[in-house]
Amino acid sequence: MSGQFVRDVMGSSAGAGSGEFHVYRHLRRREYQRQDFLDKMAEKQVKDLEYLDKVEQNKQAADERTAKRRKKREKLKQKKLRAKMAKLETKTDGDGDGDKSSDSSEEEEEREADDDAEAPSFIMGKK
Repeated sequence: MSGQFVRDVMGSSAGAGSGEFHVYRHLRRREYQRQDFLDKMAEKQVKDLEYLDKVEQNKQAADERTAKRRKKREKLKQKKLRAKMAKLETKTDGDGDGDKSSDSSEEEEEREADDDAEAPSFIMGKK
């Protein structure tokens, strides 16, 4: 033999005593436990793969929703920008003094830039 020990080998002798049944019973029980363990491990692997697939599908769905909403926000932003530009053009066309209108438009842009900044909804440290 190659150095491996084989324990509790059931022989096929006709004169097996009553003590051999207990050895057989323990071997059978151990083998059933081993098979149950292997079955449970295989089932766990299948469930893990299904879970990972489900997580990936949920992530893809969330990414698609995010992309759709991002596109909608960009579209709205462009629309607002075009409306602002059209408003500025009509104001500059309506004013007679070109120098005065450029100053007022710069001031308006500064005010709008200040308005774009979000005010904090709370102040830390104050109650």
